[in-house]
Amino acid sequence: MGTYAATRETPLGTVVMTAADGAVTGLWFTERQRHAPQLPAELNGQGYPVLDELAAWLDAYFAGENPSVDFPLAPRGTPFRESVWAALRGIPYGQTTSYRAVAEGLSPTGSRGGARAVGLAVGLNPIGIVIPCHRVIGADGSLTGYGGGLDRKEYLLRLEGSLANMRR
Repeated sequence: MGTYAATRETPLGTVVMTAADGAVTGLWFTERQRHAPQLPAELNGQGYPVLDELAAWLDAYFAGENPSVDFPLAPRGTPFRESVWAALRGIPYGQTTSYRAVAEGLSPTGSRGGARAVGLAVGLNPIGIVIPCHRVIGADGSLTGYGGGLDRKEYLLRLEGSLANMRR
């Protein structure tokens, strides 16, 4: 089975969605295309069930709802990156955490270097928004790094109601 891809308009711009073997494998803003896997020559994913589910999820999310992820995700990366992405999925809607806290959750002896490694893995998250890398902030409460841009990160956190005490 091949890779299926489709685009979707969101309030933050156009996203590309990819899937293979019945699971979502990618979601990113179009200008991040260089970080994406090879796409099929045509965007052939319209009507591919899991991409339709993802599109409906995005519509609900951007309407201010907290939809559950009831479709399979298959981010591909090293075992460490996949463990970070799994940890990100545990950050509840409307809440944030720090890179250091994620590192400590993966290894109780998490070090400053661990937070940097987590930051790198967060930045390589292939399924943005659904795997909520935007919910990871600096240890001092500041908005830091987001592949889609800090304006988008701020928008997503504001949408979720978790922007109250952050510094930029």
